[in-house]
Amino acid sequence: MLSHDRMLSLLDQFDVENPEWSFEDLHDKVGFSRSTLYRYLKTLCDAGLLDSFPGRGYVLGPRIIQLNYQIKTTDPLIRIARPVMQELTSEYSCVSLLCRRYQQKVLCVHQESSTSRFQSNYERGNARPLLQGAASLAILAHFSIYRLSKLFEVRPSDFSEAGLGSTLPEVREVLKSIRKTGWVSSCGQVTEGVTGVAAPIFDGNDEVTGSLSLTLPEKDIPDSEVEQIGTRIKFCARVLSKSLK
Repeated sequence: MLSHDRMLSLLDQFDVENPEWSFEDLHDKVGFSRSTLYRYLKTLCDAGLLDSFPGRGYVLGPRIIQLNYQIKTTDPLIRIARPVMQELTSEYSCVSLLCRRYQQKVLCVHQESSTSRFQSNYERGNARPLLQGAASLAILAHFSIYRLSKLFEVRPSDFSEAGLGSTLPEVREVLKSIRKTGWVSSCGQVTEGVTGVAAPIFDGNDEVTGSLSLTLPEKDIPDSEVEQIGTRIKFCARVLSKSLK
C-alpha cells in the first residue's frame, strides 16, 4: 500500500468491538515500525480524526463527529430522501431505511419510523449484511458481473447460505429476476418477524448507489399487498434517482 493508504487503514481498526487501542496493541496488530506508527498517529490526531486519552489509548476523534453532522445536514441523497421517507412512513406503519453501498458493505445512512412494534437494529452508521435483507439485495442485484464474480469467488458459501444459489450462474439468475421486477422483498432474513421491501437508487452515471426500503412489523403480508408496496417503493426510488442527475 501507499504511505497515505497505510495511514488511513489505521482508522479501520476502530469499530464497536475495538473502540480503543493502546499504542502497543495497535503496533502488534498492524505491524508497522514504531517510528512509522508514531508518525501516522500524530498526523491523524493533529487532523482530529483520532484522539488520545492518557492511560487509555487512542479513540476516534472529534472531527469525525463534526463531519457526521455536516453529512446529516448537507448530503444530497439524505436531503432529497428525507421528505420522501417521511411521506412513506405516514402511509405505512413501518421503518424506512436509506442505505448506501460502501466497499463490500451496505450502510444505513438515514432512518424514519412510524411504528413502535419493533426496534430496527440498523440505525444510521450501522452496516447491514451484504447478502441478506431486501435493502441489501436491491443493491447487490445491480453489481457488475466483475464485482459479483470477485465477491462470489471469495465467499461462495455465503451466497448458498443466503439462498441465492450455489453456483455463480444460479446467483446471476436470481439477481436478474430482482432487476426485472425492480424491487425485492424479504421476510425475517435480518430481523425476525418483519418483512422488508426495497428498491435500488442510482447516481448520475446510472450506477447503483443505494436503496430505499420499508420494514414492516409483520411476516405474513399477502402477496398482493407486498406487490403494491414494492411498486410504491420502486416509484419513490426512481424519483430519488432522477433527483441525483
